[in-house]
Amino acid sequence: MLGGRNVRTWKVLIADDEAIIREGIREAIDWNEFQMEVVAEAEDGEEAMELALRHQIDILFVDLTMPIMDGISLMKQIRKNLSKCRIVVVTGHDEFAYAQEAIRLQVDDYILKPTNPSHLREVAKKIQQQLTKELQQSEYVTLLSKQVQKNFQLIRQQFCLEWIHGRLKEIEIFAQLQFFKLPSTCPVQLAVIYWQEFFSTKLLMSEKEKQLFFFAIENIASELLEGKRKVVFRDTVGFIVVCLWDWADEELFRTIEKTIKQYLNIQANIYAAEVEGELTKVADAYEICKKRAYSATNISPIVRRAKQYVQEHFSDQTLTLESVAQSLNVSPVYLSRIMKQELGISFVNFLTEVRIKKAIQLLVSTQLTIHEISERVGYDTQHYFSTAFKKVVGVSPNQYRKGAFLFKEVREVLL
Repeated sequence: MLGGRNVRTWKVLIADDEAIIREGIREAIDWNEFQMEVVAEAEDGEEAMELALRHQIDILFVDLTMPIMDGISLMKQIRKNLSKCRIVVVTGHDEFAYAQEAIRLQVDDYILKPTNPSHLREVAKKIQQQLTKELQQSEYVTLLSKQVQKNFQLIRQQFCLEWIHGRLKEIEIFAQLQFFKLPSTCPVQLAVIYWQEFFSTKLLMSEKEKQLFFFAIENIASELLEGKRKVVFRDTVGFIVVCLWDWADEELFRTIEKTIKQYLNIQANIYAAEVEGELTKVADAYEICKKRAYSATNISPIVRRAKQYVQEHFSDQTLTLESVAQSLNVSPVYLSRIMKQELGISFVNFLTEVRIKKAIQLLVSTQLTIHEISERVGYDTQHYFSTAFKKVVGVSPNQYRKGAFLFKEVREVLL
């Protein structure tokens, strides 16, 4: 324990082929005074090694000249098997030729034969102080590690907040990602989950209710994104942020929205942006997502429902303004006018953008043929799809797939 509450007895082994020397070292001082205990003695290096491992000793007093295994060989084995063991060499005047090798093996001190009790006391006291200091440092690190683990989510969230707000340098982000065992490469995508009721009714909710809803939303998102490398956390304004190192398509985001609606009976929308370039660019993607979320809040419920219906049914080749209006119980004329007024584009253009957006994702992330992609995004013929794609993007689907890296700005606009 810290603060001197821990009482540790350090285990000592004396290795010397002369019994009188072993006895002299053992009887020279009161080992209890230095929180030490002589747990074993050995008259050769081989026996000493066996006893050292058996008792897991902390301190070794070793003679350099012993039978079977000499002191230098023993110290090498000790350093290999008990790296933290303290070593004190017991040597005669004519053995200083071994000093260089002993120093290389990081011995703590020398005691000259015959042993001097006052010198032995000094050595024991110095080693006790060093071992106690190391123990305290180790306990402090252990305590700190436990605190970090206890508050891991909070600490990681604080890092993520600093990251998305652009307050960290590349090298700092890289180091933190390694610490939190997250991928050290740049994420490919960032998304925010916008819970509408939180912003409109948060003053009417208790803190406990709010936290329960947030936790449930995070849980649903994490479960449906299982298998993808990610980190999910909350920002300071009420968004749930998802940083992804594996691409998630629009269909998966819509599934998360529908699941949240199904199980929590609340409306949540996801806005995503591609992350390009360095680790610091995550902050740019976060700002893009926030702007999209805030822009979406300015549209009426009917247009929001129309957008969601289109995003869920865009693959239906029979989808039209009339069918969407019918599902929302409004007239096609009214829906067309209000969508144009609030979104700035017509229903047909909005539907086209949704379909082309999905097509781009399929072009860059799958090996599906152009014909297969055209069917998946709601076009009845490949020719009609290619014409619409080229009108929006500027090149044909095939050309886009071959040079997708040249059309990043198109993805930024559509995605």
